[in-house]
Amino acid sequence: MARDIRDLFKEDNVARETMPESHEARFLEKLDVAFPEDKRATKTHWWFMAASVVVLIGLGIRALNYFQAEKPGKVELAGVKTKTLGDVSPGLKKVEDYYLASINLELSKMKPTPETKAIFDGYLEQLETLNQEYERLSAELTENGPTELTVNALIDNLKFRLHLLYRLKEQLNTLDVSDDLVEETSQTT
Repeated sequence: MARDIRDLFKEDNVARETMPESHEARFLEKLDVAFPEDKRATKTHWWFMAASVVVLIGLGIRALNYFQAEKPGKVELAGVKTKTLGDVSPGLKKVEDYYLASINLELSKMKPTPETKAIFDGYLEQLETLNQEYERLSAELTENGPTELTVNALIDNLKFRLHLLYRLKEQLNTLDVSDDLVEETSQTT
């Protein structure tokens, strides 16, 4: 025989307990004793908040200036910014960003030694030639609009640059391995 709790309250069969009137005051006193308020901490807290607001405003202005500034990699021809793959479509922007990030990552991983500097510099010259070709293709994209041929040429350029870096990495690794073998044989003899 279940009874509705609302009916119980209406019938007032449930005993109502009330807190003593001084309960809240005693509780607040105990709270103040257990956790005293430090005036210096409150003032410092406001200084940290103010400093944080100033930093956030500064970062916001800096970000705004960054995004409004001329994007690197875009060449200006006769007062017009050249288009890149990212300007054509979001999908092509992902492709372009992927290849550029991979190229930059591979370049950052490579450290030429005095023995491999000549090879490294030769590959960097080839990369610079490909970069100039990419800028020329971007200018063509800007002047003539996006065509399948130009878009494919831009993507192929990025692919070729990445593959060139992979070949450079392989050559540097083989030279390092052969140098290690020469050192090992000279140490054993």
